[in-house]
Order: sequence, then C-alpha cells, then structure tokens
Amino acid sequence: MKVTIERANLLRALNHVHRVVERRNTIPILANVLLRAEGEALALKATDLDMEIVDRAPARVDQAGSTTVPAHMLYDIVRKLPDGAEVVLDTSEGATMSLKAGRTRFSLQMLPDADFPDLNAGELPVAFTVPAQLLKRLIDRTQFAISTEETRYYLNGIYFHVVGSGGEARLRAVATDGHRLAKAEAPAPAGSEGMPGIIVPRKTVGEIQKLLEDPDAEVSVSLSDGKIRLAVGDIVLTSKLIDGTFPDYERVIPKGNDKILTLEKADFERAVDRVSTISADRGRAVKLSLSEDRMVLAVNNPDSGSATDELPVGYDSEPLEIGFNSRYLLDIAAQLTSDEAEFRLADPGSPTLIQDKGNADALYVLMPMRV
Repeated sequence: MKVTIERANLLRALNHVHRVVERRNTIPILANVLLRAEGEALALKATDLDMEIVDRAPARVDQAGSTTVPAHMLYDIVRKLPDGAEVVLDTSEGATMSLKAGRTRFSLQMLPDADFPDLNAGELPVAFTVPAQLLKRLIDRTQFAISTEETRYYLNGIYFHVVGSGGEARLRAVATDGHRLAKAEAPAPAGSEGMPGIIVPRKTVGEIQKLLEDPDAEVSVSLSDGKIRLAVGDIVLTSKLIDGTFPDYERVIPKGNDKILTLEKADFERAVDRVSTISADRGRAVKLSLSEDRMVLAVNNPDSGSATDELPVGYDSEPLEIGFNSRYLLDIAAQLTSDEAEFRLADPGSPTLIQDKGNADALYVLMPMRV
C-alpha cells in the first residue's frame, strides 16, 4: 500500500474513528485502525467489537492495499504535523508502515489486516432517513439522564421507539437513571413506523452525537432488533444494541400533579447555581420553599454554612417545601429551550414534572430528596 493524503483530510477521518478504540485492550488488533487504500480514497475503520466506525478520505493511491496500525498513536502523530502537510503512507518496508511528511518520518508497527474483526450487521430490515438536527435534538435532551449503574444495564442507553400511527406518529427518545427521567419526541420520519423499540448504548449515543456536526445533513438509519447502522456522508457507524427490556416509563410520569409553578428559566438556573456553591458534594440538596408568587431556595451544609436566595415566580397553590438534587435541576434546566419553565408538583415525596411552558415536545420527571 502506498497512498498520499492531505493532513487535514486524514486528521478529520481519524478524529471520527479513533475515539471508538479503547485505550486499554487485551486483544492487540483492537488497538489498531484498519487502513484500506483503493480507488481515489483511503478508508479507515476502528472497532471495539460492540461498535465500529468507517470513514473515507480523498487520497492519491499509488498502490492499493490495506494494513492496521496503532490508532491513537497515528492520530497523535497526524495531529502534531504542520497544517497543509502532505502525508505519505507506505507499507513496502515489510513489518512496519512508514509515514512521511516533509522531513518528518515515522515507522509504525503493523498487524495483519486479515485479523481485523468485522462487525457484520446482517439483515437490517427497517430503514429510514432522519434530519441530523432532529436526531441531535432528541439525543441532547435525553442523554444526561442515561444511567451509569452497570447492574441495571437496560438503563445504560436511550430508548428509541415510535408511538402513534399515520400522521400522528412520533419518534420518541427516553432515558432514566431511576432518579430522573427525560422524554423527548419529534414527528416520526417516513419508514420508521415499523421499527422495534431499541436501546442505543451510552457510548454509541456519544459517538452519534459527535457525528451530527452539520445540522443540515441527512442521516440514513438502518436497524434490526440487535443492531443499528447510521450513515452521515462518508461516515458509517454500526453498533450492537442493548439486549434488554426498557421499563414501562409511562408509569412513573405523574398524571395528577395539580400545583403549577412557572418561573423564568435563566433566573432559576442562576439562583440554583449560586446557592449550591456550598452544598455537600454527595447530597447536593437544595430546598425550594414555595408560597404565593414567591420561591426561596435554601442550602444547608453543616461543614461549610448555609445559603438562601429568593425569586418571584408564578404560584398560587398552598405553601410547599420540597428538596431536589441541585445538579439534576441544573441538568434539566440546561435542556429547556424557552424562557419560561413549568413545574407540576404534588407533595414533598412525589415526583415532579418539569417542561418548557407551552411546549410538550420534551418533559422531565425528577424525584425529590429529603431535606
């Protein structure tokens, strides 16, 4: 294999694929990136056996061929080369691949490309196209609530499914960690109505999010019960799905919360951030005391002191004191898109419903804390 490629094109492709490669690998080939030169392009592929990403970059191919070299090392080398450099990759020297750029030269150990695993997706019967902007919005609004608790592995991702039918069909994304729940939805793309409910793993969600850089791009989605494939331009991501059953999340979304609180989102966010400065790292509890058109936020930390702040709000129900994890409140507030937020409360021990005022495309459920 001998190929000449612009440093910027190689770096862009490596940036997309190298993140999949785990820093520590018991299988040496998984630390490598597969390079395949053919036609007028260099194809790069990386995998961790659960997910693989393939990208293509334009190149001048003097001799077609393929090999594998350490992914993170190649990325670091190319990243440190000067802008505008032309990079020559050549495997004619036997056990090593030479990389030349101007007067710079590296030799990288190779492993046979025949040993590189292929994440064969098999049959992917459901296929549709979705705007990158729509998919990114669904991920952005729910990703923060993905559980990191490995014992409940079926919560370690975002649950995508279609609800309704015909012109009323909606593509819905849900994530929960047991303390909070995020639900977002958008009109279902044509062809998605027959899709099975799927749980996309946390790592895959993070990689998909990074591939959706161009809001005007279209994403081709193909999936089955066990795998999903997304294509954005020249980039193709294939991933296994979480093999589990997502819980009936509708049961935890409160229906009878009759105490309505409206407030300015930005003011609330700043107030929570201020008073939580002295909260204990473990609990991070903030108490909200509600009375007519008034909210007092209070934090008490026996080790460092206390803090209070007061906000004018819209509230005309009976007085109520309720505590929340301040980090969770800030996470939810960061996803709200309108100026005004609406809280629907019941009592100090019941879950609270939070959403943008006048917009039902996304809602959040937050469990209270004892304070």
